[in-house]
Amino acid sequence: MAGTLKEQTAKGLFWGGMNNGVQQLLGLAFGIILGRLLDPSDYGMTAMLAVFSVIANELQSSGFKTALINLKEPKHEDYNAVFWFNILAGTFIYVVLWFCAPLIADYYDKLDLIPLSRYVFLGFVFSSFGMAQSAYLTKQMQIKQIAQCGMTATLTSSIVSVILAALGFGYWALATQYLMYIAVNTLLLWYFSEWRPTLSPLSSLISPLKRLFPFSFKIMLSAIFTQVNNNIMNLLLGRYYGETNTGHYNQAYQWSSKCFMLVGNMLKQVDQTVLVGLHDERERQLAVLRKMMRFTAFISFPLLFGLGLVSHEFIVLAIGEKWAFSASLLPLLCLCGAFIPLSTLLTDSIISQHRSDIYLWSTVALGILQIGLMVSLWREGIYTMVIAYTLLNIVWVFVWHFFVRRLMNYRLLAFLKDIIPFALAAAAVMVVTGLATQSISALWLRLLSRVVMATILYLVVMRLAGTVILKEIMAFIFRKGIS
Repeated sequence: MAGTLKEQTAKGLFWGGMNNGVQQLLGLAFGIILGRLLDPSDYGMTAMLAVFSVIANELQSSGFKTALINLKEPKHEDYNAVFWFNILAGTFIYVVLWFCAPLIADYYDKLDLIPLSRYVFLGFVFSSFGMAQSAYLTKQMQIKQIAQCGMTATLTSSIVSVILAALGFGYWALATQYLMYIAVNTLLLWYFSEWRPTLSPLSSLISPLKRLFPFSFKIMLSAIFTQVNNNIMNLLLGRYYGETNTGHYNQAYQWSSKCFMLVGNMLKQVDQTVLVGLHDERERQLAVLRKMMRFTAFISFPLLFGLGLVSHEFIVLAIGEKWAFSASLLPLLCLCGAFIPLSTLLTDSIISQHRSDIYLWSTVALGILQIGLMVSLWREGIYTMVIAYTLLNIVWVFVWHFFVRRLMNYRLLAFLKDIIPFALAAAAVMVVTGLATQSISALWLRLLSRVVMATILYLVVMRLAGTVILKEIMAFIFRKGIS
């Protein structure tokens, strides 16, 4: 059984990584094209709507997907109740936001946001048809199928957005990319999932929802605050600094998020399912968590620190000098982003212990602190706001760990032993690489030199240190294979 769990987890991480890796690579390629075709103001227009869209999406899903994944053995009635609830909630929320569109436009003083918001908000109506299907595939550990859905949807939506941008549709191209991704992904989830909804009496739908609601409600509120935390900068910058500055920040955030989401989303495909399955084996559960934490740190720190190192060269070469201000913000966001996958794993661990209440109130506290900081600092400029945002999110990793220590006996010293060696190694490699290549004047040559040198140095350091995670990754890829 241990071998089976290890193999399932490894395959889940592989396909989760493949899914997010391909999506981020496609996002990189098409993001470069779109960055050259569109202006900062185009990105700013869609970024100003992001917080409203994601909050509505969380209200529509209401945390039921996470609740299904955390059930030991969910039944058809559970999936069915969640499916019909999601559709009804998504439709209702869209109608409400349709009428609220003028208020959103008034907040930003941009009348063009009225039709744009009504178009963008269709996304969470489309996604409501795929929530239960996604939960079913995740619970069945069919991560390969989920990966195929995501990769296909990303490629399709990216091609459409580039065509529209080239035809001069501006921010409508970005909005269409978002909608197309959700629509294609939802259709493919239906294709791969064996589960199908059925028409049932209202009473049979209410009973499962009542059972799931105490857990899912806290997940929903937590997710809403998380999305507010993630989008508070867009919300405030759009009001106080306009769409162009918001576009610059959003561009920098998007590039950093491609990296930390690559790691975080890969973990989310498997971590809760695996940890919930080991709920009755506490020592083994902690051992699996620590291994996941080391894997996360092994990938996250060099990836994000490395992007921060080449931020100027990458941005200017890829999407042009017009985005230079974004390049100056990117290193700070990369520093913050390196710790976000650690927080993701810790919060998922808390949820796997059925303590959504802790997750909720800690997220609310983080949100209140973050909103207060941003509101009080906006007059000091964007840089000050980003620095405060970065420091607060790094500190909060240890708040999450405090609760995991209480729930799973994951001691602080063990946590530091699992992450600090990788953080220090990655930081040292980037410093050495930066100093060794700073005299190279050609941007493309400096970029290439830094990527190659940092990659080789990090792998050499890990090999010399005898890192177990590196050995296991190489053994799995080259000896076991993926089926």
